[in-house]
Amino acid sequence: MKYLIVGLGNIGDEYAHTRHNIGFDVVDELSASLEGQWKNGTLGSVAEVKYKSRILLLLKPNTYMNLSGKAVKYWLQKEKIPVERLLVIVDELQLDLGTIRLRGKGADGGHNGLRDIQVQLNTASYPRLRIGIGRNFHPGGQVNYVLGHWSEEESKIVPEVLKNAAEGIKTFAAIGLKRAMDEINASTAQIKPGEK
Repeated sequence: MKYLIVGLGNIGDEYAHTRHNIGFDVVDELSASLEGQWKNGTLGSVAEVKYKSRILLLLKPNTYMNLSGKAVKYWLQKEKIPVERLLVIVDELQLDLGTIRLRGKGADGGHNGLRDIQVQLNTASYPRLRIGIGRNFHPGGQVNYVLGHWSEEESKIVPEVLKNAAEGIKTFAAIGLKRAMDEINASTAQIKPGEK
């Protein structure tokens, strides 16, 4: 059984490891934990890994965030993967850093990557893993905040967030969306800056 796991982000050194690129960092973490090797593919970088007899095709689109749907649609069709076995990893302003939420569908919430995926797939019913990045910015400062790098305090807990998100993806692949949602979303444990 094959899954398409897509981390959203922007290509280019200036965007590397910013809040908006946490999707890239999560799939990098997952690939490393399963000894994956990234290769240049059509419309993005891809790595194929195995977990509990599942094949996970990891994708980091190179289309920039606003055109993420083009890469997602291409790989779903190429690999003949149904949309219910797609998982999109995305940054989420409405959640605090340290919180992750698995959803089976939903609005784009103003996120350009999710908006384009919805347009390209003609549905908002696809699984997504929302990774909290917090809202620690003043009015008018959202763009700079989202495209900015983690603070020193935040940087201390980001590695644990990436690890938790990677484990959440494995859970989704192993036991399916419904049970994985119950398991992941029921967890109230949240890492906060200053905690180890």
